[in-house]
Amino acid sequence: MRETLRYVAIGDSLSEGVGDEPWPDGTLRGWTDRLAALLVERRGADGMLEYANLAVRGSKSARVLESQVDEAVAMNPDLVTLTAGMNDLLRRRLDFDVVRSTLIEIVRPFTARGARLLIVPIPDVRAVSPMGRLIDARRLRLNAIYRELARDHGVEEIAETTGSVFEDRRAWAEDRLHLSPLGHERLARAAATSLGVLSDADALLPPTGVVPPTTIRAEALWCWRYVAPWVGRRLRGVSSGDGRIAKRPVLEPYAK
Repeated sequence: MRETLRYVAIGDSLSEGVGDEPWPDGTLRGWTDRLAALLVERRGADGMLEYANLAVRGSKSARVLESQVDEAVAMNPDLVTLTAGMNDLLRRRLDFDVVRSTLIEIVRPFTARGARLLIVPIPDVRAVSPMGRLIDARRLRLNAIYRELARDHGVEEIAETTGSVFEDRRAWAEDRLHLSPLGHERLARAAATSLGVLSDADALLPPTGVVPPTTIRAEALWCWRYVAPWVGRRLRGVSSGDGRIAKRPVLEPYAK
């Protein structure tokens, strides 16, 4: 009998795949799709993978809890990956006690059923974006909550990101908020290594070569193209995820 592994990705734009190269049909790809492909490859002919991705860009932790968790639990997954908390950090008002309790509510029903749950720590992006310097203290507090989830609630952190490729601008898309194709590919490899289906000691190493320098013109264009629209959405009280639905809402065999 063929053994089926059920994998569900939940979270925000990182798990939705924003910043990666799309599939030929225009569907977002992303590190979770890449991880699914690695799982299929390593499982071989005798193992099937069913995969769903419920992540939606712009989701804060509360929205992940309200709109994704019940649906994901009903799929009875063996493996869950979670990215949540970054959008909370980017809001002016932030209550870490609320974020902590929300994250506990997100992970508890999965680990209580014996599912493996991997969470992605927030890397130090001070060298990537000026915003990184503004949120670094918050980032450290959020990562401390992730470590608590790992210690007390059965969650697994994918990898230590300090000194990794994720502190390199080349791992980030032009908007500096989402991973580039390189970043998505490396995160998938790191996750597969954490799961024991891949042994890749180089997954988190920065790429060789010199990081291209930034210029005043590039910084000005970044502010105009990405920062200004983001601020505009905050002022209007709208989210980039408004009106969007999950890209893979049904648990089905992974074929890509």
